[in-house]
Amino acid sequence: MTVKFEEGIETEIEVRDLNLWYSDNHALKNISIEIPEKCITAFIGPSGCGKSTFIRCLNRMNDLITNCRTEGKVLVKGENIYEKEVDVVNLRKRVGMVFQKPNPFPMSIYENIAYGPRIHGERNKKKLDQIVEETLRSAALWDEVSDRLNSPALDLSGGQQQRLCIARTLAVKPEIILLDEPCSALDPISTSKIEDLMMKLKNNYTIVIVTHNMQQAARVSDYTAYFLLGELIEFGTARQIFEMPREKSTEDYITGRFG
Repeated sequence: MTVKFEEGIETEIEVRDLNLWYSDNHALKNISIEIPEKCITAFIGPSGCGKSTFIRCLNRMNDLITNCRTEGKVLVKGENIYEKEVDVVNLRKRVGMVFQKPNPFPMSIYENIAYGPRIHGERNKKKLDQIVEETLRSAALWDEVSDRLNSPALDLSGGQQQRLCIARTLAVKPEIILLDEPCSALDPISTSKIEDLMMKLKNNYTIVIVTHNMQQAARVSDYTAYFLLGELIEFGTARQIFEMPREKSTEDYITGRFG
């Protein structure tokens, strides 16, 4: 499903005829979509419709699931990430992911950020210090934790932990950030901070978010895709989806039929 993007916006991710099975369960059915660069694209739909499964296809997280089989193409900047020669570790560096529940490592705030760059070969302490400060600033967390970088990350509040996880993703310099229900476990104030952060980050990153919160999708997304029963039903600008829904299924969902 293609949408005419605004002038000057290029395609970051192109998905062609994507199908996915969990054993005999056909979870994604013939998904084709182009995702624009440096925009926020939201995936919405009822529970179990395939949106989280789909977002995990974009950095091959589904490879970790037993009896999961994928067919079709996912091109990131024109490169099919499902080719056998693709380095999956490097792919997940380019396409970072933040999960529904904050999952900081059981170590200090500093080490949470420095861990990724170290894994990818950075050993210079001065450079690591710079990365830690820059990414915490980018995640709007530096002012809150700069005086306690050696404190356990698990001592942070839920909202702070989620912003730390975003900073940890930024530390390895991704091109794309995937967010799977990043605010579902957060209070309204923390949710507002994450939404403000997304709006700033889209200036430098392509952002894809899965959300059940229709108001959130309407507030932050530039483009929105609606999934139902493993199929992509509708895709367009947020205004088209929320103000001028064309499909009955989309209308039903927005008006609360599916909760």
